[in-house]
This record gives sequence, structure tokens and C-alpha cells, in this order.
Amino acid sequence: MWGHRFAGETVLQLINNVRLPDVSKIRPVVGHVILGASGIAMYILIFRRRPKTIPMGDGWWGTGEKPLEQEEDVEIRPFQIKTSAAELQDLFQRLDHVRLFTSLEDSRFHYGFNPIYLQKIISYWRNEFDWNKQLGVLNHFPQYKTKIEGIDVHFVHVKPPHLRAGCSAKPLLMIHGWPGSFYEFYKVIPLLTDPSRHGLSDDVVFEVICPSIPGYGFSEAPRKKGFDSLAAARIFCKLMQRLGYKKFYLQGGDWGGLICQNIAQMAPENVLGLHLNFFPITKGGLGMLMSMMLGRYFPFLVGFTKTDVERTFPYFEKNVYHMLRETGYLHIQATKPDTAGCALNDSPAALAAYILEKFSTWTDSAFRDLEDGGLERKFSLDDLLTNVMIYWLTGSIVSSMRFYKENIDKNIEKRPDARVAVYSPTGLAAFPKELTHVPRVWAKQKYKNIVLYSYMSRGGHFAAFEEPDLLAGEIRKFVRLVEKS
Repeated sequence: MWGHRFAGETVLQLINNVRLPDVSKIRPVVGHVILGASGIAMYILIFRRRPKTIPMGDGWWGTGEKPLEQEEDVEIRPFQIKTSAAELQDLFQRLDHVRLFTSLEDSRFHYGFNPIYLQKIISYWRNEFDWNKQLGVLNHFPQYKTKIEGIDVHFVHVKPPHLRAGCSAKPLLMIHGWPGSFYEFYKVIPLLTDPSRHGLSDDVVFEVICPSIPGYGFSEAPRKKGFDSLAAARIFCKLMQRLGYKKFYLQGGDWGGLICQNIAQMAPENVLGLHLNFFPITKGGLGMLMSMMLGRYFPFLVGFTKTDVERTFPYFEKNVYHMLRETGYLHIQATKPDTAGCALNDSPAALAAYILEKFSTWTDSAFRDLEDGGLERKFSLDDLLTNVMIYWLTGSIVSSMRFYKENIDKNIEKRPDARVAVYSPTGLAAFPKELTHVPRVWAKQKYKNIVLYSYMSRGGHFAAFEEPDLLAGEIRKFVRLVEKS
């Protein structure tokens, strides 16, 4: 803000000190200047229009150089998650020898994961958590792997068990974020693929594909630097093409939201609709600045609703200070992920604390005031530890953290996707406990065809994991609107 003020004062001083020339001497030039300026403006409008897509490109993320004149293996292989007794024994030994520290009095979750509650997590994990049972849950849905751009890509693919006559399933690609996994969608998938069994109308039925981002879980980690959201978007475009889908819907949050957005920018001809539950705006402008200044007092002037005001203000407390408290991890992962990753990859207790702390305060920032971080208010320990086990057994925490460096290590505003808007039909679900609130008037800067914008009644960052019923209802509502238009 001070920069804008300084610039304004400087301009005023320059204006006051200007010595105006004799008007009679410049009058003949004015016409030529206007004509020239008009020509330049027309040139910009006609020939310098902003692009509406970003290039697809290509890549190779496997070991060594890309093999020349060798066709890519396009086989889709069935996959099941398996673990050995040795892997579980190693986990138990590490949990048995964890070295904890003493917590500060009344620290709750203000300093991070409370070590007193962590003792309970470790005890449950070691003595009560039934991994074999959870393995059955994970393997309940069909899973596959296929090699794309030199690395194995893991995905869940669930088709509807039955369809009524004349009804076809809508292909839906759902992408997770960090520190989540494909498992986040396990409670929302049945509501989308088999709605009638859950008391929902079967007018909209989906065929769901949930891939693991390369470097996460059971998708192979890239072997080379530079694997960002654009590369992930391209790989998932190729996955959908390989599965035979020319057109499909997209849904995502966190990194999954950005990857879905990139797919819509990269291949809009293939995207029937884009649904997001996390859609931060990285580029502001004068309109955004004015709404921050005036929105609390004159919301109608800047396009804010009452709900926008409640969720946005006081702005610095709810956005700046809150984000500073919650993004320390981001700076580490965007700069030196391998350093912190050394400890997390070696200690299951550290890994659980690091991951589950996000499932506490990103679900509701008020949970940092609780001794147990409110973790069991929205999730079961079985579900939380299943997600942790996916990272532990695959040793993928470091490669998942590197995704931050690959995306944020460079100027975000110079990325091709930062200069291209999204024109696909878009649905936005604004959950009240999300890390930051984006009013519709701000979202319109990026998403030019918003079909549905909803203020959700409850829920935070992990929408599918926290509120599967609400998210499924929103997706179905959005698709109905798109199909009718």
C-alpha cells in the first residue's frame, strides 16, 4: 500500500512542477498524435490479443535420455496395493523407538503438532490400527498403472455398477493435492458412481478417474528437475486420451485444483466443465485493491455479498496474518524440500505430525486452540493414518514436497498459465473454513465462464475428505447446469 501512495505523491509533484509550452506551437501536432495512438490501440486489440490456451508441450521424466524411435508403452496394467511383513515390522520398530519431547504448558496446537496428542497417535498406530483392514478398503476400488512420459502413473478407475436405460456416465477426473492422496475421494466416489444406492437421483451418474500426482503415493516420482503442474496436467490429459475419453469433467482442490485449471487452459476442447473447491487468485489489480479498501463498508459498490464481507474482513487478520501462520511449510518446501524431507522420510512419527497438523488447522483454523487439534471432529484416526501410510510405505514425502519447489521456485506471474484465463464452464465451491476466501467478483478475473458459485455451509480445505455429501451434491448440481446450457 505504501508503494502506491508514494507513487501517487510523486506524480502530483511532477504535475505541479510541469512548465506548459505555448499551445499554439503544439496544436498542429495533436491530430497526428491522436491518429498514431489510435492506430497503436487498434493494432494491440487486433493483433496482440491475449492467448486463450497454453501449449501442451511434451516431456520425459524417466531415467536417462528419452529413447529414440521407440514407441511408448501404452499398456494399462491392473494394480493392487501390497505390503510385506518386513515393511510393517520396520514401521513398528521405528514407532517403538520414537524420541518425543516435552510440550510447553497450554501450547495446544499453536506451536505445531502437540507432542502429548502425538503420543496417542503413535500408540493407536502401533497397537490398534489395522492396516490389513485398511488395505482391503484401499483395494476395494479398481486401480491401475500405465507409463506416461517415462514414469508409471497410478490411478483409481471406478465405473458405475449399473445405468438406467438411455443414461450414460459422465467421465470425471478428480485430482488430489498435498498432503493428501487419491484416498481423499473414497467417500465421495460411491455418491457419484452409484447415486441411487445412496438415496440420490440417478439422472447424473459419473465414471470417476482419480490419479496420483507423479511423486505422490503409488505414482512414480520424476527423475528430473522441473516437473510442475503444467507437466502433471499434460500427463493427465494423455491418461484420459489413453482411456478413450475425448471429453470429460474435472474436479480438484489444492494442487489438484491448479492441475485441473491447467488442463482446462491446455485442452479446452476436451473439457466439458471444471469444478474447483480451492481457487486462489494470484494476480490482483486495481479492482481487487479497491474492493479490499471499500468492500467492508460499501460492499455493493465492489460486487461483494454479505457472506463475502463476513469471510474476507478484517482482511489482514483473515488473509495476511492467517496465511503467514499457515505457510511456513511452503517456504521450506519451495526452497529446500530435501533437507526437511530427510527427517520425514526416516521417522514415521515425524511424518504423521507433519502431515496431520495440516489436517487440523486447514480444516478449521480454530482447531489450533484445542489440545488434540480437533482432528477427530471431522476424521477418524483410521482414515488419517491410512493417508499417512500411503506416504510412508511409498517413501514419497520428499518427492511430493519437491512439487512446491518446481512450481514456486520461479516467478509465478511469468508462467504461461498466469497469462491465460479459463474459458471452460466453471463451478466454484467456496467452503467457509478454507485457507482464504475468494469472492466471485475476484474469481471472474481468472474464470470467464462461471456457471455456478456456491457458498458452502461448512467445511474447510479437504472438501472431499471432510464433507463428501456436500461436495458430491455440488458436483452433481454443476454438471446438471452445464448439461442444460
